[in-house]
Amino acid sequence: MRERLRKARLIERLFPLAAIVLSVVILSLNLVACNTSKESKDDVDIVIGTANGSLCLAALHVAIDNGYFEEEFSKAGISWRVEEIDMSNIADLVASKKIDASTQLAGSMIPQIDNGLEITFTAGMHTGCTKVYSKSDSGITSLSDLKGKKIGVPSLGDSSVVALKRALYDLGIDVSASKPEVEWVVYSLSDLPIALENGAIDAAALHDPVAYNAEQEYGFTKILDLSTDEKFANEYCCMSFVTNDLATNNPEAAAAYTRAILKASAFVSANPYEAAKLQIDNNQCSGDLETNAYLLESYNYSPSVEAAKTTIVNAASELSRIGELKASDPSIFASKAFTKFDGVPDSYTYVDGEFIEKN
Repeated sequence: MRERLRKARLIERLFPLAAIVLSVVILSLNLVACNTSKESKDDVDIVIGTANGSLCLAALHVAIDNGYFEEEFSKAGISWRVEEIDMSNIADLVASKKIDASTQLAGSMIPQIDNGLEITFTAGMHTGCTKVYSKSDSGITSLSDLKGKKIGVPSLGDSSVVALKRALYDLGIDVSASKPEVEWVVYSLSDLPIALENGAIDAAALHDPVAYNAEQEYGFTKILDLSTDEKFANEYCCMSFVTNDLATNNPEAAAAYTRAILKASAFVSANPYEAAKLQIDNNQCSGDLETNAYLLESYNYSPSVEAAKTTIVNAASELSRIGELKASDPSIFASKAFTKFDGVPDSYTYVDGEFIEKN
């Protein structure tokens, strides 16, 4: 009898303990499942990488703020979300399959695609937000004066380096790795104006709004402006892209993403002030509203699919001649680095609150 009572009490103690243990195990598994889902992005069809702080991301921000992504993805029955990312880490994020789409400076991505980065451009958004400056008393008044000089850049893979190599090569200045006639010096973007002012470098390649602010503060001489230079004025500075995986396995999502970006770019073109205000109001970009609106207007937001392809072909052809492109055939490289999707017009214009297709 005593033995039966002992066993009964033991069972009473063990079953509540087992229930507690089982609950803990289930909760732990649920947490792991949730974290895995978020990290693997299996919860949605497309993850769009975005970041705050950059005026050049206006089209991406407007596509989010004005609901163009929501509109295009909903019509196609595509689930989506945005992910805050470090834009300088895009290559790693693509390689680790953390994002499916974003926008970036075309010049900085072309060499990475040549080195195996699995993305393809889909549309161009705007021309030049990059400028090159010298000190006003340096005697350097044009790109031809840069032979034998130190040029400060944000990184050796920056889009400004690609543009400068193309421009300097045209002037007969050797930019090859074996015997360059210029020296590239890397500083953070925010430190470049100070380095130029202090004489540590002879010229600085800057992106807006740092470029505009430095020009106003220090009175630097502008020796190259991609938005007005004859060589670059009709080429896109910033372009949209998707991963090769998305382009191949979910072209409908890639097409919807591209349509939204084209619409957002058309909105910025028609309403630079409203676009700048959206960025500031939504804490996506700081700065003075009037200045930001002025800069957005100066970038020539004329979105296009076909003109984006031309930008890639031009850059690839010239980089191949310089010896900066591994691909032996620039046209084959361009066909891989750019994709046109069915159901995407060449462009849109925004008139009286309506989008009009351009083909």
